Amino acid sequence: MKVVVIGGTGLIGSKVVALLGEHGHEAVAAAPSTGVDTLTGEGLAEVLRGASVVVDVSNSPSFKDEDVMDFFRTSTTNLLKAEAEAGVGHHVALSVVGTDRLLDSGYFRAKQVQEDLIRASDVPFSLVHATQFFEFAKGLADGMTEDGTVRLPDARIQPMVSDDVAAAVGRTAAGAPVGGVVETGGPEAFRLEEFIRMGLTALNDPREIVTDPQARYWGAALQEDTLLPGPGAHLGATRFADWLARQS
Repeated sequence: MKVVVIGGTGLIGSKVVALLGEHGHEAVAAAPSTGVDTLTGEGLAEVLRGASVVVDVSNSPSFKDEDVMDFFRTSTTNLLKAEAEAGVGHHVALSVVGTDRLLDSGYFRAKQVQEDLIRASDVPFSLVHATQFFEFAKGLADGMTEDGTVRLPDARIQPMVSDDVAAAVGRTAAGAPVGGVVETGGPEAFRLEEFIRMGLTALNDPREIVTDPQARYWGAALQEDTLLPGPGAHLGATRFADWLARQS
């Protein structure tokens, strides 16, 4: 079947395109660089012609509150409208474990709006909720660094490698719409401080790392289990330590 991957040239999208292609599907990478712009609608009707499934793994180029909200609201609205007109039978979107528990954050408010638009649409859908990626350890640290010190909430995280995220998305795209959420995460849970320390140590990054009960996660307060998937989640097999060892 033809599967259009919105954001198909990025970290996850390119892996999803490759995986679907290996399983015999016609996987098409759609992004501004390929002439498809979900914000303006340019190229959508053409690329969706004959598509059975649309996978949306795109992300906002700016994480400012207003920009990210505009991105997800506008692009999702345009995409769902074009899918309905093209007769697409399954919309798969990648989102984040704990999105509905992180609404103090502008980014996660925008992701919740994206999910609400998908649920309200007539297009059958599946939402893949993934935990944070191994590849994002440094980015998380950068976002929570103040005066050279990484200040982290006292919470747990169950990160996963991007390859396993892509596999979960591809598996969902090849199946029937679930009309709800599929959760996926890594095989191990860590304290946030432990995860970030392991990631920065592997990069020889000397920043001080502390657990601060007042620290926020992209603007949101965390409970112990806010970032953890539920008991029914599909867990990847790749351990963080093993992945780090392969990066050197």
